[in-house]
Amino acid sequence: MEGKFFTREEFYGSFGMEMTSASEVYERRKKSGMKDYSLATYDFVYISDAKEKLESLGHFLASNYGFEITGTKKADEYWELTGKATEIPVDEDNLMYWALHLYCKGYEFDCRLKGYGAMGDPENQRFPEMSMNVEDYYFELAMEAYSKRNLSMAIIHFSTVIKINPTDPNAWYSRAIIKDDLHTWKAARGDYDEAIRLAPDFVDAIVNRGANKDVAEEYEEAIKDYNLAIQIDPINAMAYFNRGNSKLNKGDREGACVDWKYAKELGAVYAQERIDKLCK
Repeated sequence: MEGKFFTREEFYGSFGMEMTSASEVYERRKKSGMKDYSLATYDFVYISDAKEKLESLGHFLASNYGFEITGTKKADEYWELTGKATEIPVDEDNLMYWALHLYCKGYEFDCRLKGYGAMGDPENQRFPEMSMNVEDYYFELAMEAYSKRNLSMAIIHFSTVIKINPTDPNAWYSRAIIKDDLHTWKAARGDYDEAIRLAPDFVDAIVNRGANKDVAEEYEEAIKDYNLAIQIDPINAMAYFNRGNSKLNKGDREGACVDWKYAKELGAVYAQERIDKLCK
């Protein structure tokens, strides 16, 4: 798009570097003597070519995530936004997803995450409560964060639930959905796998794993998951609809149309668009 400061090509081209950078920040923190899951508050900096873009981003972060915005100023050829995020328990994954989310959110507002950091005192570390009686509390926090599209905090809270109770398939499944949202499909796949291992008849997890495989262009494997979901729940409209999509992607339009039509019969009204466009 003409006039775009942070282009789509730059966003995807630098995505892996953002993950690497988060790992480097984590390693520096670890070497300083800070332990995993000790709490920290990170300062952050965004840049853009227009003050208004940064002000819009800052308003969103303050209103929806509770971040403290400390200022917007001209810095060399760019404008710069500084602020302070809410406190998080830090380990390598939590910091990476926190940074990826800020990176993605900046892209939505045509702003680029320039950097972030936090002070840490190895002699004065604090940790969140991690007993079984707070599992539901963190699950509710995760759901609330997800409802506000605060994806990093949702992942962090679900990760805390998993640390407390690693046998909860709903926490693994929910975290997988958010990892998919943050373009980390391989990590999401691992969470879907664990949810299904813990609950073999977890149809929603099986269907979502199929969709994850479809996005990865693993169409045959995706169809196997949809077949399994249908075997468990023969009237699952989404499984039929998604299986139709994967059949189309592998060149079986006739089979796709059969699945879309049956999905519609089961209540998937959204299948009609595909039927009208691709089926005789």
